[in-house]
Amino acid sequence: MDLDAARGKISEVDRRLVELLNERARLSLSVGAAKRQSLKEQGATGEPEVYVPAQEKRVFEKVRGLNQGPLSGESVCAIYREIMSASISLQSDVSVGYLGPPGTFSHQASMKRFGDSLAYVPYPKIEDVIAAAAKEEVTYGLVPIENSTFGAVVQTLDAFVDQPRVRIRAEVYLPVTQSLLSRYQLSAIRKVYSHPQAFGQSRQWLDQNLPNASRVEVSSTAKAAELAAAETYTAAVSSEVCAAMYHLDVVAKDITSAKDNTTRFFVLGQSSDLPTGDDKSLLMFTVDHRLPGALCSALDVFAKYKINQTAINSRPSRQRQWHYMFFVEIIGHEQDDNVARALEDIKSYCLDLVVLGSYPRQSY
Repeated sequence: MDLDAARGKISEVDRRLVELLNERARLSLSVGAAKRQSLKEQGATGEPEVYVPAQEKRVFEKVRGLNQGPLSGESVCAIYREIMSASISLQSDVSVGYLGPPGTFSHQASMKRFGDSLAYVPYPKIEDVIAAAAKEEVTYGLVPIENSTFGAVVQTLDAFVDQPRVRIRAEVYLPVTQSLLSRYQLSAIRKVYSHPQAFGQSRQWLDQNLPNASRVEVSSTAKAAELAAAETYTAAVSSEVCAAMYHLDVVAKDITSAKDNTTRFFVLGQSSDLPTGDDKSLLMFTVDHRLPGALCSALDVFAKYKINQTAINSRPSRQRQWHYMFFVEIIGHEQDDNVARALEDIKSYCLDLVVLGSYPRQSY
């Protein structure tokens, strides 16, 4: 096939693609109308849920199965991410809160989950994002929960203690690469800005290459880049996305200690999702520390019902001295029979128990 013929065929495929995309969008609007009618018939008020993580997961799994190349499965899913983002924006005004300013890894994770067609609202602190989601100032919030190198994000755990009404809807994994950004050569740098997690992920490189530079913690890696762009003889540990946004040079690429560095995020909202058969749940509870073996007894309940625990963290409750809040992530949905029975049993050992959410395990 010659060049002109190939371009002609591409033009015809593009025409058909646009027609099919709009046909899909119209069907998406029909689904929304059917949901509204169903709610009306049930006597319910409010708008139907337009973001359903379980349904989204099924769509991604389906298109991966249909794909025969040469496009990769990741490329096909990225295309469908934008298709579904556009469909959501047609049905409802959806806003997503994240730890700002623009360019943070939280912003990038939000875009990965929701696509480019929704409204994004930056907040200066993680607790502000969670509060906004709890108060429904935004439709959804997205916050970091743990990093594969540096562990749990304690600001998020502490904010859950203060805002227990928010619900976890989904999880997002984002590969994270930290770089050193600056307007100056390495030898001229006297101060480095970054988020505490980013400093933890790049500590070894900084110790070896900038041992005498002061390190100043700020609210986000994007804020670090913003400050480095404005001040003399400074740098930021941040992303290459921020280098472009704030007109900084990449002085050193990929300075993280672990080369498979990944951060996990939670999508927060007000609704709950039905079981998919492949879910996780996050529980928050306290036990009476004066009772010997109270925590062990509580955790033994999961073994009794053959429930796997994937993570456990503790944070001071700030309610009284030496009083801790425990966060336990398990495999299973709160509506699964064995999980429901375990939650009932565990109340015998807990002073407080909150299910922060059940959500599909990410598989794409």
